[in-house]
Amino acid sequence: MQSLKNGRWLNRPSNANASDTELSVTTDANTDFWRETHYGFVRDNGHFYAFRSEGDFTAQVRVQANFEHLYDQAGLMVRLDERRWVKTGIEFSDGYGLLGSVLTNEASDWATGRYDGDPSDYWIRVAIQSGVLRIQASGDGKTWPLVRLCPFPEADHYLVGPMCCTPERAGLEVRFSEWQLGPALGKDLHDLT
Repeated sequence: MQSLKNGRWLNRPSNANASDTELSVTTDANTDFWRETHYGFVRDNGHFYAFRSEGDFTAQVRVQANFEHLYDQAGLMVRLDERRWVKTGIEFSDGYGLLGSVLTNEASDWATGRYDGDPSDYWIRVAIQSGVLRIQASGDGKTWPLVRLCPFPEADHYLVGPMCCTPERAGLEVRFSEWQLGPALGKDLHDLT
């Protein structure tokens, strides 16, 4: 595992604490990342704890939180700027902790589905290699089914790290741990390890 002490905040929450092994966050009110599609507004005030990656990479983290209110969310973000980013993880909607992603290139989409594991304790992984973004999720940190595969702009560096927000309230307590950031794994698409 790598230290969680060296990230840089975009929209630092009022309550956050980072150690080598853990990042604990309590979300501020009405925080979100979203651009235009369906709702017609832009929000760029969610909490993002960013690490810089040079070129292609794989990042993963364990996320623990009790998602209870509409749009409570936590996971990972990859960001080039305020108009080009992706966030992925668990988001509470329709009475469930759903596994999803929002890909934004000028405007946001939203892809979501039921999560078979325990949404209060899961792992999320993102990888970028040669302009392709791969998202995987795991209930045990060992088996990693595919969540999403899509194009993402190639760049000489990316910002990547834990993300959380609560568009409808404040007070979601999130624990991030087991952080890893390194080179792109380069695994076969159907390799679930």
